Amino acid sequence: MPAITLPDGSVRRFDAPVTGTALAAEIGPGLARAALAMKRDGKLVDLSSEIAEDAAIVFVTRRDPDALSLIRHDAAHVLAEAVQELYPGTQVTIGPAIDTGFYYDFHRNEPFTPEDLPAIEARMREIVARNAPFVRQEWDRDAAIAFFQARGERFKAELIRDLPQSETISLYSQGAWLDLCRGPHMRATGDVGTAFKLMKVAGAYWRGDHRNPVLSRIYGTAWRDQKELDAYLHMLEEAERRDHRRIGREMDLFHLQEEAVGSIFWHPKGWRLYRAVESYIRRRLDAADYQEVRTPQLVDRSLWEASGHWDKFREHMFVAQVEDENKVLALKPMNCPCHVQIFRQGVRSYRELPLRMAEFGACHRYEPSGALHGIMRVRAFTQDDAHIFCTEDQVAAETARFVALLASVYRDLGFADFRVKFSDRPALRAGDDTVWDKAEGALIEACRLAGVEYTTNPGEGAFYGPKLEFVLRDAIGRDWQCGTLQVDYILPERLDAEYVGEDGVRHRPVMLHRAILGSFERFLGILIEQHAGRFPLWLAPVQAAVATIVSDADGYAEQVAAALRQAGLTVALDLGREKINAKVRAHSVAHVPAILVVGRKEAEAGTVALRRLGGEAQEVMPLAAAVARLAAEARPPDFTAGSHGLADHHS
Repeated sequence: MPAITLPDGSVRRFDAPVTGTALAAEIGPGLARAALAMKRDGKLVDLSSEIAEDAAIVFVTRRDPDALSLIRHDAAHVLAEAVQELYPGTQVTIGPAIDTGFYYDFHRNEPFTPEDLPAIEARMREIVARNAPFVRQEWDRDAAIAFFQARGERFKAELIRDLPQSETISLYSQGAWLDLCRGPHMRATGDVGTAFKLMKVAGAYWRGDHRNPVLSRIYGTAWRDQKELDAYLHMLEEAERRDHRRIGREMDLFHLQEEAVGSIFWHPKGWRLYRAVESYIRRRLDAADYQEVRTPQLVDRSLWEASGHWDKFREHMFVAQVEDENKVLALKPMNCPCHVQIFRQGVRSYRELPLRMAEFGACHRYEPSGALHGIMRVRAFTQDDAHIFCTEDQVAAETARFVALLASVYRDLGFADFRVKFSDRPALRAGDDTVWDKAEGALIEACRLAGVEYTTNPGEGAFYGPKLEFVLRDAIGRDWQCGTLQVDYILPERLDAEYVGEDGVRHRPVMLHRAILGSFERFLGILIEQHAGRFPLWLAPVQAAVATIVSDADGYAEQVAAALRQAGLTVALDLGREKINAKVRAHSVAHVPAILVVGRKEAEAGTVALRRLGGEAQEVMPLAAAVARLAAEARPPDFTAGSHGLADHHS
């Protein structure tokens, strides 16, 4: 007699096992129509599964967050059926739901091409319209292997052979089509709906191993309704328009090439942007009482072994063998062990704490070439890294201080909000549970005292301590994890960092690892896309262009450019013979925020015609007024009094 507890706290009792379908129908016809699946004691299961024992049941409808993963999972099955109907002899392998949709990998002699997608998508819509029920079947292992082998599905047979002996072998049918799957599924193919689209094709190795056959992967996206699908497709269009690689070419900021894979060639304009951000961050750190340091690039492996990074990160480290000294050196992948070495020089007193040590540290990490992406994922990068050495009693105050600084920086750089994730102990970690209990407790208490609200990100902490991850949302709704704060009791112990306390006894400091931007290179890529290259004047690599209408105005244009430069602006002087419309167009493509047009009339009157990027109108004003206005706009935000209050920007 199962007793079933519903979300409102009510309990329903039954004399025999009952399916979720029957339970939903008993509760009401509206729920019976809307329910797609259910959670039984927190686990997502099919509606058709039986409830034989007492359980807490929550029904999943289309509006629930869990519906998206179900829709995408079922869409992958519909894709596989469509492909096999249209292309007999194609073998199916695996097809999971992913963050924005789904994919399925197929094995066939001829890879799929983008031209195949419309026909496949049309057949998928036919299968959805059939509304064939998803029916779960449990099979004997050997019988399931024989079934797939008989159909020529050697990949499915291999998957079954490799499953643990304890695992139940389940297959799902949708009409006459059958696939290996753990489930759960929705009720029928019709529940997928019509808000899906096939996006692209790609190659993939079977099980990710380059020694295995190459499969043909089809990606799709699926959403709960057309409005969500349209919003996602619009976001993709915006992302393409804002792509930092394209804008980087248009603005002549940087380039990458095969002779230096994963490293960036910064052009003069790009380096000006880099230096503007670096100078801003440096001023903010100086004002926040950080001490900037510089540490070596090449460090002996013995330090990385002592810190624990050699075992954890060796595969991501670039190593140099010094033969005549019989040494192995590594390009540093992070800065923290080197900062501990500075802390350890001399005897430290509690009076020096908290000690905030910052470095724009150049780091190198091996990333597979397939994972590299413009300047957002590279092998050579610079961190706005800092480590705060403090006492346990200072952790909360330093956390609050850091969050206020981070919120202010993000606001200045054009990001209004951020979310915070609390990442606790990973499976592979240094230190015992006692140390982790203490570190996690300290960070939780610091968040409470600092008023930081967070969601939990289980198992994603650093190997030496729990961390807060600060996630920005950009102008088109994408999330970017940038800043971090990590509480570390382990590295000071491993590397023998000490201070003399008020009691005259030596103690270990707590080490807070923190970054606001994370990687300069990645953050600049995000910043380019956030602003679509249309930077506020203080960040723009070229802040103003002076363009002549006629050659008679060349001398006056040079005076205008000199006045702007004297006021601290970066100026492009355009004395070319092209027509003024072509000049304005060229500087607009290069995303120059202010264009000052001068001709005979402006030269005689001592005026300029000021045009703004993206605007059609121009404003004629005296040169001195234009220079004063642009100089004021070009002042970095940290030069404005009162701009860095401790407003609450976390949620």
